[in-house]
Amino acid sequence: MFVVLPPILWLVQKASKRYLKLSKGIQKSMGQVSHITSEVIGGYQVVKNYGGQAYEAKRFEKASKDNLKKGMKVVVTNSINTPAVQLLMAIAMSVVVWLALRPEVMADVTAGEFIAYLTAAGLLSKPVRSLTDVNQKLQKGIAAGESIFALLDEPEEVDNGKAINDIQGNIQFNNVGLTYPDGTVALQNFNLNINAGETVALVGRSGAGKTTLVNLLTRTLSPTTGQIRIDNEPIEALSLNALRSQIAMVNQQVVLFNDSVRHNIAYGDLSQKSDADMMAAAKAAFAHEFITKLPQGYESDIGAEGLQLSGGQRQRLSITRALLKDAPILILDEATSALDNESEFYIQQALDNVMDDRTTLVIAHRLTTIESADKIVVMDGGQIVEVGTHDELIKKGGQYAQMYERDFT
Repeated sequence: MFVVLPPILWLVQKASKRYLKLSKGIQKSMGQVSHITSEVIGGYQVVKNYGGQAYEAKRFEKASKDNLKKGMKVVVTNSINTPAVQLLMAIAMSVVVWLALRPEVMADVTAGEFIAYLTAAGLLSKPVRSLTDVNQKLQKGIAAGESIFALLDEPEEVDNGKAINDIQGNIQFNNVGLTYPDGTVALQNFNLNINAGETVALVGRSGAGKTTLVNLLTRTLSPTTGQIRIDNEPIEALSLNALRSQIAMVNQQVVLFNDSVRHNIAYGDLSQKSDADMMAAAKAAFAHEFITKLPQGYESDIGAEGLQLSGGQRQRLSITRALLKDAPILILDEATSALDNESEFYIQQALDNVMDDRTTLVIAHRLTTIESADKIVVMDGGQIVEVGTHDELIKKGGQYAQMYERDFT
């Protein structure tokens, strides 16, 4: 019986490697199926408007068939491995029976001992077969475990800094550079001082590094070289919660949740703000009027990603949330991009009021919204090209003047 163990172990080893490889492939293909499904459901309007149903159906079918093929390979491997092991066990059993039936071997063995021995030998095949079945599930679990532990082993955000209650808003970028792992240089030798209460506008073509700079300030990204200081303190010395609690942000891509208007405005730590503060922020952002017209006012649900609201209304809710935070540093990343002209006029007035006594960073492509900024920083290729006020840069006749002229010609 033990003579057949080496070939059985060899078969199990080969099958284990194949199970592991196929299980990883199944996880990847199943992830692709889920990814395509999520994209189609989330972007159903684009799919319908541009007639992408047939293309998406083919893409989904291809991914599903790929997943099916890998699943069938597991079945085939199992269908070959288990019978092969059973065949080896059956061969060993047949040799045992043949030896046992020889007279010279059975001379001193009773009938009861003979039957007991054959029964015990026969019972060995079932545990061995079960072992091969367990092996498939074990390798599938190992493949899943590798994915889980790879995620758990990702480095966490370093958060061992000190807490701060309030800051003035002085920001210094000292020789800041950022290079992505693929070698792309996003920022290099960036030097900029922003005084507390100043409004600084960042302009430049797409890919100039404007949004990267903002992400460095909130420690969403970490600089490769150089240092960023707030009130002369390196931002690494501040705890993440303390740092981000001092920064309010309005992004071009508005993020809203499938919840009520109230919970979307007074979100997270802002839930402790009073109703009076929330309504004051909504009025300042010119959102109070349309909110009160909703069926249940501030308690109205706005649907997934705020789809029950217009683009301008969603943007105004985002601005309201930033105003309610009342942070000393305000970041506006194309904050008025989704607004109509009338709403933009009123929102710009509200933002001008809010910017007082706050350090404000404005990322804008429409240059008319930043003419009153204390300082305009023109960026290109991750570097500063020009710095000055609107009038100074226009007189200089450089890149900003050309951009401004293109906007009005």
